[in-house]
Amino acid sequence: MTRMLKDITFGQYYGSGSFIHRLDARTKILLLIFNIVFLFLAKNYYSLALCTVYVAFVLLLSKVPARMFLKNIKTILPIIVFTALLNLFYGGGGTVLFTLFWNLTVTTGGIYRAVFIAGRIVLLILISSLLTYTTTPNDITDAIESLLSFLRIFGLRGAVHVLAMMMTIALRFIPTLVEETEKIMNAQKARGADLENGKLFDKIKALIPILIPLLISSVRRAYELAEAMECRCYNGGVGRVRMKRLRFSSLDLAAALFNLLFCGGIIILNILL
Repeated sequence: MTRMLKDITFGQYYGSGSFIHRLDARTKILLLIFNIVFLFLAKNYYSLALCTVYVAFVLLLSKVPARMFLKNIKTILPIIVFTALLNLFYGGGGTVLFTLFWNLTVTTGGIYRAVFIAGRIVLLILISSLLTYTTTPNDITDAIESLLSFLRIFGLRGAVHVLAMMMTIALRFIPTLVEETEKIMNAQKARGADLENGKLFDKIKALIPILIPLLISSVRRAYELAEAMECRCYNGGVGRVRMKRLRFSSLDLAAALFNLLFCGGIIILNILL
């Protein structure tokens, strides 16, 4: 369990000064949304192969070490395997290869669907984690606030900034909570707690001495953060100005055009094949 916590790198920022880092944060968020949509629109292995090439190329452009992406995959690997197994038995179609207990049949269509869904989930994780690796929390806050600025016509100007701040704080404290959990687990092990061995019920029961201190620590940290913001006279987005303004550049236009080529390729492969 401790080893798994060390593999969680989601929410961390890795500065490398790459092409992806220099893009406007709003561009990266919008392109991420489009990429996720078109990953779900991929209907065959040809379009999924195009998605794989596209994601691999973008990851190379980011200059973020591959080990950071692999750690994210390793953390969520049980969910990927479980989802693939469900689609393996309930994919349907194709030739029946063999039958297991409870009349669970494995077909060629089920294997096709299981591999396809697993590949899609891996690509989704890779492309989603790229946003936090290449964008600082402050830029994410400003970008979300700018993208949701249309809500101001409904009198929600202050609420837009508060919502953006809440989302950024949640992303920012993921690595902090992981580190805090690891410290609590090491402290409980030093007191003789067995967190690795035993039956499933015993492992679940052993989580109680970890979750309670973690909850208390999280609440205490939230109060400290609220007091710090109050001491700095933070009052939301009303009357607030930015030190760094977001601006679109030619790099954003180039990234958008490249993404349009990718989306067009997905549509063409779905139609022709």
